[in-house]
Amino acid sequence: MLRRALGPRWLNALRHLLLGEDHHRLDTNGIVLRVVQPGLAGLMDGSVSTLAPIFAAAVATRSSHTAWVVGMAAAVGAGISMGFAEALSDTGELTGRGDPLRRGSIVGICTFGGGFLHTLPFLIPAYHVALTLAVFLVGLELITISFIRHRFFHVPLSRSSLQVMLGGGLVFLSGLLLGQA
Repeated sequence: MLRRALGPRWLNALRHLLLGEDHHRLDTNGIVLRVVQPGLAGLMDGSVSTLAPIFAAAVATRSSHTAWVVGMAAAVGAGISMGFAEALSDTGELTGRGDPLRRGSIVGICTFGGGFLHTLPFLIPAYHVALTLAVFLVGLELITISFIRHRFFHVPLSRSSLQVMLGGGLVFLSGLLLGQA
């Protein structure tokens, strides 16, 4: 489907951008190592690490605008931090993980995206509507992470769901409790 939508030239350019010059030689494991794993790490961090600040601010202030500002700050900060951490972690030569700048970009963008998605509802001025929609989106994010772990890392779906929901639930609960303090 993507091949038809973008055409072969654009798809090849996208592969080159995400995987590097040697993308023709990569097998499925190489793609998982260079794109899926960094992307998943970013999505997990962005989705989970931003929960506590966003929901603490939302519950404490009952202000959609304040939750939006805190959420955007958390998403941007987490994206920059994780992107730099990944880019500076190793050169990719020993591990085969590919270009560090490319990996850092993937992690940073996915981290930002994970935090940004459940911040979006707070653009809605009606606090309770925004909060309900944000909680729903958090659930979708955690389910998506569980499915990605199942699909690419062969973690049984029940175990993956339990682990992701437990971690996300603890951080979400801490945000709610801190917001009521």
